[in-house]
Amino acid sequence: MAEGRSLPEVRALVGASHGITDLAHKLHFYDQWAPNYDQDVAALQYRAPRLAVDCLTQALLGPHHAALILDVACGTGLVAAELQAQGFRQLHGVDGSPGMLDQAQARGLYQCLSLCTLGQEPLPSAEGTFDAVLMVGALSDGQVPCSAIPELLRVTKPGGLVCLTTRTNPSNLRYKEALEATLDGLEQAGAWKRLEARTVDRWELATSELEVGPGTSDSDGFISGIIYLYQKQAAAQAEGGRPGPQPPAGL
Repeated sequence: MAEGRSLPEVRALVGASHGITDLAHKLHFYDQWAPNYDQDVAALQYRAPRLAVDCLTQALLGPHHAALILDVACGTGLVAAELQAQGFRQLHGVDGSPGMLDQAQARGLYQCLSLCTLGQEPLPSAEGTFDAVLMVGALSDGQVPCSAIPELLRVTKPGGLVCLTTRTNPSNLRYKEALEATLDGLEQAGAWKRLEARTVDRWELATSELEVGPGTSDSDGFISGIIYLYQKQAAAQAEGGRPGPQPPAGL
């Protein structure tokens, strides 16, 4: 693939990726994109990895180096780079694209990387393994289905944190509504508690006029996004028992 793409070329490429709703085609697209992914999303001023890690870091108590973190749909490792900058050292990653995992492996930041297509197969971890689970940028049509969200919760420790992101621009609103219905349903069932839903105006540059859409305030060319942060509840609470004090994640 050619290097040093112009911003219009990057916008066309990423816009094309947003339009692929078949999972097999999407994974093949990411395999081909992997060598140039970092520089392309940098051209779009993609801020989600840093913003999500900042949100998680503010809530995760205890020493960062002791916390075991799972980066789901880890891609090339942009989230791991932000985690490492914040002092996290125990990082596991999973992704459905072998090409993306090759790039992530080259960063040398993960202790464990696994090929896993979430929504098609379970995560390769036992229940209650991780102090925190992140999934940044993969919640949209043709990527990770909303039905896979309970799997993230399964591998999180009681009291642990789950951090998720999605775009809130008009072209992603149908998916966002379905996602929030899933998130809210798990909270009503007592499985987790929402700590934050942080909206961000300057998420990344839009790739087309259709992404921005009418009635938005993104006159500077940016679309918006949102970061969700949840805490997994203890088993007794999830089963309808009396809520007790939650242990701080990372201890």
